[in-house]
Amino acid sequence: MTRTTAAYSRRATEYADALGSVSAMHHADRDLIETWGAAASGRLIDAGCGPGHWTQHLAERGSDIRGIDLVPEFIDHARAAHPGIRFDVESIESIDEADAALGGILAWFSTIHHEPSTIAVPLAEFARVLRPGGSLLLGCFDADETEAFDHAVLRAFRWNADDLQRILESAGFDVVAVHRRAERGARPVAAIVAERRR
Repeated sequence: MTRTTAAYSRRATEYADALGSVSAMHHADRDLIETWGAAASGRLIDAGCGPGHWTQHLAERGSDIRGIDLVPEFIDHARAAHPGIRFDVESIESIDEADAALGGILAWFSTIHHEPSTIAVPLAEFARVLRPGGSLLLGCFDADETEAFDHAVLRAFRWNADDLQRILESAGFDVVAVHRRAERGARPVAAIVAERRR
């Protein structure tokens, strides 16, 4: 993830200014994340938290949550903007938690730069640190076919949800729900809710 980290480091301030607040997010995403956070029990991690806005939003609603991201500039911003919440420079591919330690993981568009050949790595790590029955909410770009596209920061991937579901199941998850949204002028997106297999 070195290239991805470097690319986001260069544009961290721009990214945080444009997308670093919940008010800038789609209301459907806010509703979904709030509902997921309220239902998840135990400690949570916002994996690939960026500027930390979703971490803070869930913490305000009572979740025991910390944010992790490999981009130091994001973590510096998150700590300054959201004091009292723990943020760590940490990889979603190597999470500093014991096996089965967590109740939930929010991975909101944090795996979009993983290629189909490598996305199983963070998903397996999510499965490792989640307890049986623990919940994963994963946001991604949606498509009829899994393919690369030119993202504003670095090449990313949009996923056929069936393809991603198969990889999640191989990693030890059961998919509970798939939410899709397509609007004029915006890339189609999807959110997958999955549980760590018991």
